[in-house]
Amino acid sequence: MDDGAVTLRPVRESDLGLLEALTNDPETVGEHQWFGWHDPGYIRRLWRENGMLTTDNGMLVPTLGERPLGLVSWHRTRTGPHTYCWNIGMVLLPEARGHGLGAQAQRELVRYLFAHTQFNRVEASTEVGNRAGQRSLEKAGFTREGILRGFDFRDGEWRDHILYSVIRSDL
Repeated sequence: MDDGAVTLRPVRESDLGLLEALTNDPETVGEHQWFGWHDPGYIRRLWRENGMLTTDNGMLVPTLGERPLGLVSWHRTRTGPHTYCWNIGMVLLPEARGHGLGAQAQRELVRYLFAHTQFNRVEASTEVGNRAGQRSLEKAGFTREGILRGFDFRDGEWRDHILYSVIRSDL
């Protein structure tokens, strides 16, 4: 892998095949992101509707030079009667994993969200068994907050997650 800096860019129409693989191909997504087959037209519909950027959620492509590495995404989550935070996610291509690129992409996404929105908190979670995901979030500057028991259902089992966050004053 190149030693350059990871940057984020909007999704291009030419990325749609890659994004479909990152969301609907078990070989590409990896063991901790495979949740079963789903609507194969979902990505293309989102692209046509809003270019995958709205006020409540979005998706960007992390790149190394011009090489796409995967996707990062976010959605708005309620934290109180009148307050919200961002919840982020990431899926990298198999060849981009294990090189520290995910931590760079997550750091860039946090910077982007704090620079362009007024939310004070960005959170993410990963399965208890996903050590690489935990290391990536920690290297990206996230603080481990606790265990979310029975948080999601994957591969026939309810899975515990570890919750992480970054707030503006952490930067």
